[in-house]
Amino acid sequence: MKSLFLAGFSAMAILVGVLLALPATGSLSEKFHTPPDSPVPGKVTLVDLGAKTCVPCKMMAPILDELEKEYADRAAILFIDILENPEAGRKYGIQLIPTQIFYDASGKEAFRHEGFLDKAAIVAQLEKLGVK
Repeated sequence: MKSLFLAGFSAMAILVGVLLALPATGSLSEKFHTPPDSPVPGKVTLVDLGAKTCVPCKMMAPILDELEKEYADRAAILFIDILENPEAGRKYGIQLIPTQIFYDASGKEAFRHEGFLDKAAIVAQLEKLGVK
């Protein structure tokens, strides 16, 4: 039993090491070296605050890229790297990364989530805010 635990732990450590060594992927994470204006006036906005070196953030990058393309004319999907922009972490009161903040079209914060958030959950929040 102990050797099975150690084997599983070792495999997880290797996976984390590989993910940390990978470059950040996706155009969204490469776009914003300075924080974008958010929320975007007149649009439902998702602001994802994280870091290009964070494992769950890397896992979310392709999801955010897909959503940015799918919702380009209906909602704003933004990524801010708080390691490159520490003032953004303070501005948004970030305690944990990734953090997703959803704003309604009037700019009022409607929902906040900490940690990895899958595509279905993001789409559900966008639909809840009226994005079709």
